[in-house]
Amino acid sequence: MNLQRWDFLLVLTLAGAAATPAWGQSVAPSVGSAGSGTQSAASTPDFSSGIWAHPSLGFESPVSGPGPVRNKSRTPTGASNFNQLVGDYSNPILKPHAAEIVKKRGEISLSGLAFPDPDNQCTYQPVPYLFWNFEIQMLQRPDKITILYNHDHEFREVRMNQPHPAQVTPSWHGDSVGHYEGDTLVIDTVGIKVGRYTMIDRFGTPYTEALHVVERYRFLDYEAAKEAQERGQKEWPAVPAYPVDPDYKGKGLQLEFTVEDEGVFTMPWTATITYRRALREVWDERICAENVQEYYAGHQYYSEKDARVPTADKPDF
Repeated sequence: MNLQRWDFLLVLTLAGAAATPAWGQSVAPSVGSAGSGTQSAASTPDFSSGIWAHPSLGFESPVSGPGPVRNKSRTPTGASNFNQLVGDYSNPILKPHAAEIVKKRGEISLSGLAFPDPDNQCTYQPVPYLFWNFEIQMLQRPDKITILYNHDHEFREVRMNQPHPAQVTPSWHGDSVGHYEGDTLVIDTVGIKVGRYTMIDRFGTPYTEALHVVERYRFLDYEAAKEAQERGQKEWPAVPAYPVDPDYKGKGLQLEFTVEDEGVFTMPWTATITYRRALREVWDERICAENVQEYYAGHQYYSEKDARVPTADKPDF
């Protein structure tokens, strides 16, 4: 078995088949501030009906303009090889030091090992790394939107029609505020915590506390959503364990997000995630225990001796 993506295969098995502030800096009200006003319930798009499926591992590139880092490792069909994640460090969005980090992590992948990431370590997943999740569900209320993610039951809470606080305390999902612009839900996130295993994407692209992410969710007609998913799956093949409902011909949901971080990127870039109605109607159990003692190819990675489970050198009796 290719141990590079052991964690990913385990998921399938369990499935059963514009800079922002650093800590303590002031924050100016952003999109989603109280001044943007509220929207009547009658005109608010209802994204909360059911589970949405995006049965591919990575981000979809935009139709035009700067996009995310792509995989240099390809399958015979030309698609991204998710068993070997080697980020294209020549992407012009990357500053030199960020490109070097992506290159080094790609070299680990090429060696047959896996570099630590929030998924294989079962730690909190920052925005926008979190967007890889195959399924989501939205719970909409006038003052708050909760977004559920299937992996390890992570969730985010978005305060509606509110500004960011004057003093932002970094957290893994950041401080998110939202508002509606017609038929589009706009979410602005800052204050995303930087930690030992945090990264933007599956290729290990880093970020700083200047990271700023703006999400825009809107409905797509059935044919447009189907076409967008099929286009995305030419890059990231579909995962059979997370099917869309083939009989559902209603609208799809598309997330377009823009990423800015002057500490890492030379320019803002954009990606999309296109969802269609999931075949499953209820959430399955997806528990992932924090990985404190992980082995790959006979080598121990990612843990300190003090994190190991205590063992005795000899029996107590």
